[in-house]
Amino acid sequence: MAYELIIIGGGPGAVAAGVYAARKRIRSLLVTDTFGGQSTVSAHIQNWIGIPTISGLDMAETIEKHLRQYAGDVLEIKIGVLVTKVEKKDAGFVVTTDDGQMHEAKAIIVASGSHRRRLQIPGAAEFDGKGVVYCATCDAPLFNGKEVAVIGGGNAGLESAEQLLEHATKVYILNRSEEFRGDPVTRERIFKNPKLVAFTNVEPVEVKGEKFVSALAYKNNKTGEAGEIPVQGIFVEIGSLPNSDMVKGLVQLTPAGDIVIDHKNARTSVEGIWAAGDVTDQPYKQNNISMGDAVKALEDCYLWLQKNK
Repeated sequence: MAYELIIIGGGPGAVAAGVYAARKRIRSLLVTDTFGGQSTVSAHIQNWIGIPTISGLDMAETIEKHLRQYAGDVLEIKIGVLVTKVEKKDAGFVVTTDDGQMHEAKAIIVASGSHRRRLQIPGAAEFDGKGVVYCATCDAPLFNGKEVAVIGGGNAGLESAEQLLEHATKVYILNRSEEFRGDPVTRERIFKNPKLVAFTNVEPVEVKGEKFVSALAYKNNKTGEAGEIPVQGIFVEIGSLPNSDMVKGLVQLTPAGDIVIDHKNARTSVEGIWAAGDVTDQPYKQNNISMGDAVKALEDCYLWLQKNK
């Protein structure tokens, strides 16, 4: 086998596994499109243990630097490509990437994270990039002096709203339930801003406009009442979907596509494959948890490799 281990992903979990693999001298390959995962779009990460606040981009740079410091001659890093398929072969596995390359390994750790769920209502696809936005950190300054809406009441939605309040004249935030799920500290901070208008128990039903977004239509879940908000931008924060297509049909997945793992050791349903982080059925999607689970996966993988030399 060319490698003992292939790690799939470039977020905090994958990098944690990579650092531990390098320190244990496991001959490994880490394959990723970019470093940082979904957190790269966060302006302020405030629950990264040991650092009170850090931007997503700085976090990505920090973890990559940490990984490369330990990589040495034992861990190879392949960046700028995506894994498209993992297949069982003899006593190991074959990993195919979107550049047509194939790599063999005895063991696999899947820490490929997740991607943003797209808004599925009339007009959302039509106005994607024309007012419908999936990254406040990237595009908030483009909406300076305009009115915008944020769809989503979790931490991501609250963080997007907070960034937009620095630029927009008014920020509407729409939550499908009665209570916002985001951190109380963030809720308290942004709800004090008079430019923020919160809607609860509402669902977006249509994006309207001509060349660009001009309004967002919604429906109240309790009363059935319809309404419309005049906005020039709609920022979507409605959750994520696991990046698990490369192992579909190989390991057990939940109906939502999460990789099912044994939470004691991060093993999947297939011997020789472990998984960690947002791609799994771990219910708590957090960077710190992803790193811990990935270290757990690596430690168990290391013992398995020692027994199967």
